[in-house]
Amino acid sequence: MLRAASGFSMQQMVAEYRALRASVLRLWFDAVPPGREAVEDIGRFNEAIDQAVAESVDFFSKEVDRWRNVFLGVLGHDLRGPLNAILLTSQLISKLGDGTPVSEPTARLIRSGERMKELLDDLLDYSRTSLDLGLPVSPAPCDLAAVCQEEVEVQRAALPACRIEYAVDGATQGTWDASRIRQVVGNLVTNAARYGHAASPVAVRLRGSETDVHLSVENEGPTIPRETIELLFEPLRRAAEGNAKAERTSMGLGLFIVRQVAQAHGGTVSVDSADGRTVFTVVLPRASRQAA
Repeated sequence: MLRAASGFSMQQMVAEYRALRASVLRLWFDAVPPGREAVEDIGRFNEAIDQAVAESVDFFSKEVDRWRNVFLGVLGHDLRGPLNAILLTSQLISKLGDGTPVSEPTARLIRSGERMKELLDDLLDYSRTSLDLGLPVSPAPCDLAAVCQEEVEVQRAALPACRIEYAVDGATQGTWDASRIRQVVGNLVTNAARYGHAASPVAVRLRGSETDVHLSVENEGPTIPRETIELLFEPLRRAAEGNAKAERTSMGLGLFIVRQVAQAHGGTVSVDSADGRTVFTVVLPRASRQAA
């Protein structure tokens, strides 16, 4: 730890332990006559050095990960300022006309800026959770049906080639962070459109029970192997069946954010994939844990 604080690299730290081992063993052989007791002492010494090296490497690795996440958080935060300026300027340009439709280049600029903002938001959320700061949520009374409807309309506009169905069954009032729930819906729909069959619809359904509301997003596509389902929620991972477009437009944080949002509300997320159909289901208690 002292070496890390002094600015030593991992290679320098390992080299120092190697030199220490060699120096001690050389002096040991010169001062202690060979024998069984000496061999046992040397064995214990080597075990202690190996343990110290293992603990130091573990500490260095954790520090590297921590500072990497700090860097990502600072980078994401600092990039939001210039990006917001681009978005505001492009939106202003779109309103300077005489009521005629926005030109395609301007509309493309606005869509690209909004997509960049979504990616930065995901990056900041990942940095916070990696630093054990938790995912911030602000639960308030809302109607989940209306919240999801708004996001479905946004996704329909963003994914014109994808047919998105939406259905509600039962009461959907409760206490949640509406912006976070929209993030969940957006990430699940985007994921379903990206990896599902283009000719098949994406079905978004809400079902209210006495204590929970179930949000499910279903699509037709390649069946996900059971042994890789849990890995889908790991950060910076993508499905093995991902296409080239998905590789270019995704950081592999969408499903990770979905799980974090669900857990922040005291809920769960699960996946069922069989016979060419995949369903992601998020269960949200009506009373958010943080609001209780």
